[in-house]
Amino acid sequence: MTGAAVAASMSLVSSVAMAADTIKVGVLHSLSGTMAISETTLKDTVLMMVEEQNKKGGLLGKKLEAVVVDPASNWPLFAEKAKELLEKEKVDVIFGCWTSVSRKSVLPVIEELNGILFYPVQYEGEESSKNVFYTGAAPNQQAIPAVDYLMNEVGVKRWVLAGTDYVYPRTTNKILESYLKQKGVAEKDIMINYTPFGHSDWQTIVSDIKKFGSAGKKTAVVSTINGDANVPFYKELANQGVSAEDIPVVAFSVGEEELSGFDTKPLVGHLAAWNYFMSADSEVNEEFIKKWHAFIKDKKRVTNDPMEATYIGFNLWVKAVEKGKSTKVDDVLKNIIGLETPNLTGGTAKMLPNHHLTKPVLIGEIQEDGQFETVWQTEGEVPGDAWTDFLPESAKIEADWQDPKIMCGNYNTETKKCSGQNY
Repeated sequence: MTGAAVAASMSLVSSVAMAADTIKVGVLHSLSGTMAISETTLKDTVLMMVEEQNKKGGLLGKKLEAVVVDPASNWPLFAEKAKELLEKEKVDVIFGCWTSVSRKSVLPVIEELNGILFYPVQYEGEESSKNVFYTGAAPNQQAIPAVDYLMNEVGVKRWVLAGTDYVYPRTTNKILESYLKQKGVAEKDIMINYTPFGHSDWQTIVSDIKKFGSAGKKTAVVSTINGDANVPFYKELANQGVSAEDIPVVAFSVGEEELSGFDTKPLVGHLAAWNYFMSADSEVNEEFIKKWHAFIKDKKRVTNDPMEATYIGFNLWVKAVEKGKSTKVDDVLKNIIGLETPNLTGGTAKMLPNHHLTKPVLIGEIQEDGQFETVWQTEGEVPGDAWTDFLPESAKIEADWQDPKIMCGNYNTETKKCSGQNY
C-alpha cells in the first residue's frame, strides 16, 4: 500500500473513530422563511443545551455534537431533512419542528426509520406516536383553560376563532367550537376565520371582527395565528382602535420572542396562554435566563415557552440515556416514561405513558416592555391529554406506550383495539 493510501486509510479510520466518540443531536428548525421568526431561537436553545452538557463531561463519556439543518419553512423539506439527519448523519435524537404540518411531514420518516423526535410547541393533540415526545401543550393544557378563563373571569359571550390555515388551528378550533357549544354558546356567537401563512392584509378581517363584536355581547378573539403574520395582525388591531378592553385577544402562538419584533404599546392588556413566561419567579428560571444571555451574548434576548419545552425535553432525554446507559432509540423509549425534571416555573415536568408532559397553565397579560404578567394559573401541573374529551370520536381514544396490553397511540376503549395509524 502506498504512503498516500495508508494516510487516507488512517484518516478514514480516524474520522470513523471520531464519529463513534460523539453522540449526534439533530436540530430540525427553520432558519429561513416565514417561521424563522419563531424557530431560530429554538435552534440556539438546543446548541446551548449541548454546550452545557459537554461542560458537564458529555454523556456516557462522549461529547455531544449538534447537527443543524434548515428546512426553510418548507413542509415537504422537513421530511427530507429528517431523513438526512437519520440516514446520513446518523443522529441519535432530533429536536425540531414548530408547525403541526411540519411535524406531520416528519412523522412517517421518524416512524419508518425508528428515530426520536422531541416536539417543543403547543399543538392540536389527536396524535400519539411511539417515536415522538410532545413537550409542548396539548389543547387541555392551553386552549381549553384559556377559553375557560375568558368565559368565567372576563365574561366573554361571543367568540372569534382566528387562525392560520393549516392543521393546528383547524383542529384546535374544531375542538374549541365543540367545547363552546357544549357550554351553551350558540353557533351565531362563534365566528371562524383562516388566513394563509405570512398573511399581511388584515384590514377587512379586523373590520369584520369589530362588526362581530358590536352586537352588545362581550367578545374575544382566540388566536391560533402563527409566525410573522402576527405582526401586521396586531398592528391592524391598533390601527382600527381595537383595544384589549374592547375585544381582548388571547394568543396561543405569540410569546416574548414574537413581541420583541414590534411596538407593544397598543397590545398592552391582550393575553396569551402558555405553560411558561420569562417573567416566572423561580430560581431555576433566573439561572436559565442567566445561562441564555451568557450563551447568546445579548442581554436583551428573551426566553419563551417553546424554549422551556426544548429545555425539558433535552433534560428528559439525557436522563433516559443515563438511566439505560444507552442512546439506542428502543432503550430511550423504554426508560423515559415516568422520568421527571424541573420545569422553569418552579414545578416538575413528568413524561407520561402517552408521550405528553405534566405542565402548569398560565394566562399572561402583555406589558409595555414585551413581557407578560401572569393573571391566572393552575394550582399545579395538568397532565397532557393526547386525545381530547370534547370530540365524540376522540373521547373514547387513549394513548399508552407503557401498558403491555395497549402499547399504542390510539387505543379505542370501546372496541378494545388500536385503530389504524397513529397520525
